Amino acid sequence: MTTGTRAARLFGDHFLERLQPGEQATVQQVRDLCRDTLGPQADAVSREDLFAWDTFRTLAREGVIATAFPREYGGTDARQALRIRLIEELGRVCSTSASMITGTDLSSRAIVAGASEALRREIVPGLCTGELQAAFALTEPGAGSDVRGLSTTIRRDGGRYLVTGRKKFITRASTADWFAVVGRAEDDPSVFIAVLMPRDARGFRIGAEVGKLGWFGVPISSLEFDAVEVPASHRLGAEGDGFSLAQDALLRARIGHAAMALGRAIGAVEIASRYASDRTVFGRREGEHQGVQWMLADMVTQIEASRALLALTADKYDAGASDVSIFASMAKLQATDLCMKVVTDALQLTGGRGYLRDFPLERFFRDAKLNQIGEGASEVHKTVIGRDVMRRAPLAERNPCLRDGPLTDY
Repeated sequence: MTTGTRAARLFGDHFLERLQPGEQATVQQVRDLCRDTLGPQADAVSREDLFAWDTFRTLAREGVIATAFPREYGGTDARQALRIRLIEELGRVCSTSASMITGTDLSSRAIVAGASEALRREIVPGLCTGELQAAFALTEPGAGSDVRGLSTTIRRDGGRYLVTGRKKFITRASTADWFAVVGRAEDDPSVFIAVLMPRDARGFRIGAEVGKLGWFGVPISSLEFDAVEVPASHRLGAEGDGFSLAQDALLRARIGHAAMALGRAIGAVEIASRYASDRTVFGRREGEHQGVQWMLADMVTQIEASRALLALTADKYDAGASDVSIFASMAKLQATDLCMKVVTDALQLTGGRGYLRDFPLERFFRDAKLNQIGEGASEVHKTVIGRDVMRRAPLAERNPCLRDGPLTDY
């Protein structure tokens, strides 16, 4: 991909070489958008936790929102190999912009994958253009990463479903037109059901927006359902598909969280290294001190390694690999924990300036934490990965260095 007369970037474009020419052009389009619009506006967006309509409309107008949707409904059906690059670019300057793209996956995926053809044709084109918004109502006061802990009930009553329960931490709740709600069948808690509910449904209440530490521009609210009626035609998938639809949405969102975190980490290193070049300490530029160079070396090396893991994960998703969910957990765990460390160290390198509100790292620092929590906390993904290792270990090829018999005989 050519960069014209633009200066070379600190982190190279080696991952872009694997993209098709049209995909490379889309990355450049988003880079230009970040440089000219989203980056300069990011500080203002982060001042209040109100939905950033201007940012959302810009992303919709530029076709970035549409990358999450199939072509037949007006989208561009972008590969994950491309989408991680777009989210990384956005995360480099503006968490709000990046979260709107990952949030589109989370909020709309169950509709794309599970709605009837009639519903898709009615709703998905508006989601592509940004004329409509959706929210994904999964998390509850007593159930977040553990989807099997849901207590919201969905009861079949003739040609309709009745939804009763509560949801919490729902992004876009205050702006969404449609809500994909996941709950348990009232008569069989082992069966998960997903339905699509309009915001004006009788008995449905959207709570006030709840203030939070970071990620301003995409507010969250709670939801309450008091025997809310939903037509049977608005069920997503078959009865029993609710769990798999939720897992599919979370899978794509986890890949997006990893890309966002890496973008932010890249931005933090760019800022810290430029500061180290400008700042003089004890008669030398800060960046000439070995301690600073070693910190930057660790950051850059670990970021590039994490980018490679995420690129592999995206390829596995695009190829439909059976182990993609485990790799998504690894990519999210690695990238989000790394981002928190990198942003913290970058802020340390910039000293008191890094702590000022008008310096980007203050915002980066506040935003980094949620990536470690959202769509499964780091500890949950460690458990998922560890369990997978122990499930496969007894069946895997035995290391040739070992002699026959149980290892406890050594």
